[in-house]
Amino acid sequence: MQRLLAYFKNNKKKTIVLFLLLVAYYFCLPKHLFKDPTATVITSNKNELLGALIADDGQWRFPENDSVPDKFKTCIIAFEDEYFYNHPGFNPISIFKALKENMDSGEIKRGGSTITQQVIRLSRKRKQRTYWEKFKEIILATRLEFRHNKDEILALYASHAPFGGNVVGLDAASWRYFNRNSEDLSWAESATLAVLPNAPSLIYPGKNQTQLLNKRNRLLKKLLENQTIDSLTYNLSISEGLPQKPYPLPQIATHLLQTIAKNDKGQRIKTSVNKRLQQQTNSIVFNHYNTLKQNEIYNISALILDVKTRKVLTYVGNAPTDKNHQNSVDIINKPRSTGSILKPFLYAAMLDAGDILPNTLVADVPTQFGDYSPENFNKEFDGAVPAKRALSRSLNVPAVRMLQDFGLDRFHYYLKNLHLKDIRFNANHYGLSLVLGGAESNLWDLCKSYAAFSSTINHFNETSSEYFSNEFCEPTFFENEEIDFGKKSNEKTLFDAASIYLTYESLKEVNRPEGDDNWEFFDNSKQIAWKTGTSYGFRDAWAIGTTKDYVVGVWVGNADGEGRPGLVGVQAAAPILFDVFDLLPNSQWFQKPFDEMEKVKICAVSGYRASVNCVKIDEKYIQKSGLKTEACPYHKLIHLDKTESFQVNSSCENINEIKNTSWFVLPPLMAYYYKDKHSFYKPLPPFRNDCIGSKKETMEFIYPKDIKTVFLPKDFNEKTNDLILKVAHSKPNTTLYWYLDHKFLGETSTIHNMAIQPKEGKYLITVTDEFGNEIKRFIEISH
Repeated sequence: MQRLLAYFKNNKKKTIVLFLLLVAYYFCLPKHLFKDPTATVITSNKNELLGALIADDGQWRFPENDSVPDKFKTCIIAFEDEYFYNHPGFNPISIFKALKENMDSGEIKRGGSTITQQVIRLSRKRKQRTYWEKFKEIILATRLEFRHNKDEILALYASHAPFGGNVVGLDAASWRYFNRNSEDLSWAESATLAVLPNAPSLIYPGKNQTQLLNKRNRLLKKLLENQTIDSLTYNLSISEGLPQKPYPLPQIATHLLQTIAKNDKGQRIKTSVNKRLQQQTNSIVFNHYNTLKQNEIYNISALILDVKTRKVLTYVGNAPTDKNHQNSVDIINKPRSTGSILKPFLYAAMLDAGDILPNTLVADVPTQFGDYSPENFNKEFDGAVPAKRALSRSLNVPAVRMLQDFGLDRFHYYLKNLHLKDIRFNANHYGLSLVLGGAESNLWDLCKSYAAFSSTINHFNETSSEYFSNEFCEPTFFENEEIDFGKKSNEKTLFDAASIYLTYESLKEVNRPEGDDNWEFFDNSKQIAWKTGTSYGFRDAWAIGTTKDYVVGVWVGNADGEGRPGLVGVQAAAPILFDVFDLLPNSQWFQKPFDEMEKVKICAVSGYRASVNCVKIDEKYIQKSGLKTEACPYHKLIHLDKTESFQVNSSCENINEIKNTSWFVLPPLMAYYYKDKHSFYKPLPPFRNDCIGSKKETMEFIYPKDIKTVFLPKDFNEKTNDLILKVAHSKPNTTLYWYLDHKFLGETSTIHNMAIQPKEGKYLITVTDEFGNEIKRFIEISH
């Protein structure tokens, strides 16, 4: 060491020059050898190719792969560089032989380059083959050997070698020429690709096939001779044909590829998609598309989420339609009118707030809020319907009335906390139509909300009845990304587990599409909580369902917003939903979250907590917040005579003869429609005439009174005049409800006049007051 230091001290100039040469040698190799743009490549959760977008320079060049299949590695070393693992980056013997041959011929015929040198030459964009350039390659090759090990250098070569046409790299070549992963290539296929970088022009179909075949077979013969392969493998290999034309690359998840390319362009991304499930879902969408397009419905999207991991298993952004029908548009994240798909959120919110119980009777009667008058899909009314049945039947009128009672701003607050990003405006902008499709959302956000609901129940039962702070998180389509559900807490994140569970119990009863409507009679059938939605004008059809393990969402419609008859959720989207669920494993139904529930007595008729007047009582588990709901308001204690035909009191009947009876009484408007569909419903018996203080409120028609036929004249503008119906009531401030042939016209208070303009014909006019009294009149209209 002292001699070395003394030498440096005595030879400063040489030392400086040597130092500068070492520094130059160290920095002579760029940090990144290759800066060429690469294709965007996505793979399944098992590294199966799902699709690729060509690189910006028009080359099929996949991102670098750090591994090389054994067969190709053996072939390329045998063909290009037998001493690859033994030389320092260049092979002096090969260089000497190449130099001698070139000097003898007077031209450059042989390069003598190692694989390491070829990597350098590829990175330098194939500089001219001169001796000076060759010397540079040798220097850079030795530097490359210091930076990377042999397998890494081989991987660089395999990723950047030319394979003919616009195909660069082994991975792209394997798919373009043999339609499979490089790991799955045969010996013959690996040998074919090993000889191609040496003469990439040989691959063109119908051109130079004999030369390519001879080169491949010579390489296979060499492998036989060095005992890499046996004679049987050799004979089978040389009998294999050559590729005749390039294959198109798989496009199994095209819209997911486009989405990923926005932020990860030129990368190789391992997604969470299950390839088999994606292909099967593609087939289902394709089959339904062929049917739906007969009705000029051209676009479909479908999404499958794993509830436990919150990862995307299937991503179908659009149907296989054409450019004229926006086949490139990814519908999954596009805002569309929600239809009824938000109703479960309102139901869960009202349960969570303790405003209703699952079977609480809610009004289903003609309703008007200013200029807004919601209607049920079937144009009928039930009078009163259990809340859970109103949800499972997707009745519009009860939903709007429930929203009015719950509060528009409160519901809007919940939707914002579900992170539905397309709910951009304040509550008043949407009004009460918010729950019927007045707002927009997208399939991604809706599916993630249902997944969060399902996961809330699962986590609550799996932990010590705890909630996770980040339950309502974004799903992921990256396989290596793990969702952080946040910290555990005894406080609910948004909705308690019991309210969600009871919501799902209702959604499980939604009528399934034709052919699957008797599902509950089969032991192996799936229990699915699901909901459909249909937007105004038949522009959007939705179906979203969930089990304990999976969420499936489907949207059907036209990307340009054109409505079509028959474009309704249960007809267009639901069949796709259940076909997709048939691909998934069966799941057990959600466990009941007992720690958030209480067993209480419920009135079997009204669905409220039982009062002392309720006759038939059930014991049911309800959400704990439901304990603050009121007791049944519809069962009243009345006094009847012995015949039970009249109401009486102590003024007209002996107290010992009075029979105290509980009677189910609905408000008049609810009762008017309810009694037509519930034969058990009986109006209150009248008071007996001899009872004091039992004077009955009376009303009668002022016009028309005894007229059987009413003539409606025309005015000077040839417009038919209105018919003004008039009624007098003994208590003028009483609210009256008007019907024409059982169709609700409206209500009046104080002044009981109702203007109508019916066509010619016979009609029944019915007027009911808030006490249950009713009068009717048949008339005939003539113009």
